[in-house]
Amino acid sequence: MNELTLTIDGNLPRRELRRKVVERFLLEEPGTGTGSHSSPYTYYVEKLKDGSRIYLTRPAYLKKGFDFLIHVEGKLFLTNRDFPKHDDIFLDLRRKKKANPKLYPKLHEAMTRVYCCEDPKNVLKDVGNLEFKGGFSVEMILQVLRWFFIEQDIRDWNYSGRAMFKSELDRIFEHVP
Repeated sequence: MNELTLTIDGNLPRRELRRKVVERFLLEEPGTGTGSHSSPYTYYVEKLKDGSRIYLTRPAYLKKGFDFLIHVEGKLFLTNRDFPKHDDIFLDLRRKKKANPKLYPKLHEAMTRVYCCEDPKNVLKDVGNLEFKGGFSVEMILQVLRWFFIEQDIRDWNYSGRAMFKSELDRIFEHVP
């Protein structure tokens, strides 16, 4: 397993985010087969305040070109594994909205800013304390969302890209329980 760091700091346009990630992946050595003949990579991309790291692994199990899995050290999600699915995030957001409907609009605004390619670290500095009781930290959610958005842009660039994922975030915000 090749372990590397992939750093993306600051607010970058969507095209630039995609370009930086894809160019990094293009430096990978090609595999010559499956199993021990493949060329797996791990990219450490974020470090959270609690010390855990977010990292990407390639190839993803679907093996669709530039596809990757997003992992969070020390966290288990619905699949009982360390990589979240979209539904993990959606379920947590629904619980946060139900638990604190007055604070939730600030979280939605923060997620929208990440969708618009703002660096989650900068967003967190601006919005202040957005901690909800229970569930995932807002920091983790925003960082994971960033990488979900990037992954969607790479995989579905010529279609909806990040917009499809964002539309579900908007539905959760707009839905009145």
